[in-house]
Amino acid sequence: MKIYKDKNVFEATMERIKFAFDNFDNVYVAFSGGKDSGLLLNMVLDYKRHNHIDRKIGVFHQDFEAQYQLTTNYVEKMFDDNIDDIEPYWVCLPMGSRCAVSNYQMYWYPWDDEKKNLWVRPMPNRPYIINLDNNPFEFYKYKMSQEDLYAGFAHWYGKHHKGKSICLVGIRADESINRYRAYANARKTLMRDSQWTTKLDDRVYNAYPIYDWTTKDVWVANAKRGYAYNEIYDLFYKAGLSINQMRVSSPYHENAKESLNLYRVLEPTTWAKVVSRVNGANFAAMYGNSRLMGVGKITLPEGHTWRSYVKFLLATLPESIRQNYISKFKTSIRFWWKRGGVVCDDALRELEECKYHIRRNGKSKYKSDKERVIFLGTPDNTDNIKSSIDIPSWKRMAICILKNDHLCKYMGFAQTQKQTQREKELMEKYKSL
Repeated sequence: MKIYKDKNVFEATMERIKFAFDNFDNVYVAFSGGKDSGLLLNMVLDYKRHNHIDRKIGVFHQDFEAQYQLTTNYVEKMFDDNIDDIEPYWVCLPMGSRCAVSNYQMYWYPWDDEKKNLWVRPMPNRPYIINLDNNPFEFYKYKMSQEDLYAGFAHWYGKHHKGKSICLVGIRADESINRYRAYANARKTLMRDSQWTTKLDDRVYNAYPIYDWTTKDVWVANAKRGYAYNEIYDLFYKAGLSINQMRVSSPYHENAKESLNLYRVLEPTTWAKVVSRVNGANFAAMYGNSRLMGVGKITLPEGHTWRSYVKFLLATLPESIRQNYISKFKTSIRFWWKRGGVVCDDALRELEECKYHIRRNGKSKYKSDKERVIFLGTPDNTDNIKSSIDIPSWKRMAICILKNDHLCKYMGFAQTQKQTQREKELMEKYKSL
């Protein structure tokens, strides 16, 4: 377990949990059913009981319907075993979730009341389940995005509880750059200079008490403390996955599609329902780790350039999906042709040595004094540039399509307010597909 000068990460996290209870009137945990949020919930319950705290802990669980039965079992156990200590919010509302296994739908909708016959599992049977029949959230909009539902709940919770509230989120900085940013963002407002907190509004904060943990730390703590955990991880281990490969998330999510075929091996009954639920899931499960899904070394079909291959792939897509990619690609091309982007010094040297058609366009004024580089035409590929993958090319566009990367993250696109609004418009327009 990671150790600081005077404590290990377990002791440091217990101090952060103490900080949350000392400085906030209400504490709730975002609980997904995975190893990180499960660990955090167990630690918060430990702290509450050890210190004889009377107030209940809120537990928010956003249920995505399609999941391992063992995940459902674990969620039920954590709610049932701790019901006297928690204020339960188990949410089973239709919501838009990104779909990376299909080129025919950008989103799928857990608990879609119009497709009850396709649900992967029945609606959970607990008196506190929140669904369309008893929805208390005035902010909820039918089939709103999962991100907006999650954010809306935080504000709703703060509004309906006296005093200040804090949401404890079980994310770790070493899992992804986006999770690191949640912790390291220098522009966010903090609670008493605690970098692991983020102000959402005047009543509510987010906090990331286990941000500095490693995957190994999580399992060491579970073993030493005897915490309950999702037993799907035992099956992952028996299937030969390393602890860093084990993920519990939607089977249609971009981070899970490569392991979608595990459902067939680990839970065959669930598998049959999962592949029927979303168009394209069966194909992604069979080829999720293959070149057909943009994984590993991608080779160009005979007779094509990468540019012509992109045009071929675009022609195979439904109109709405095709226009989404075209819009992203045009934005990237305009950016690199007119304004230019910053690349590292080694990449700039390689580009010039390899005689790519580029022109320097002055120094950047945003967080860098490096020069911008304009491309005088988009390269077909940049395979001979070894120092950076952040170079535009038609090959990168093709890989985005093969990966079903609707947001084009592989090309460096980040989520902006404009893109978020565009997503909402697309969801509303095409939710019946």
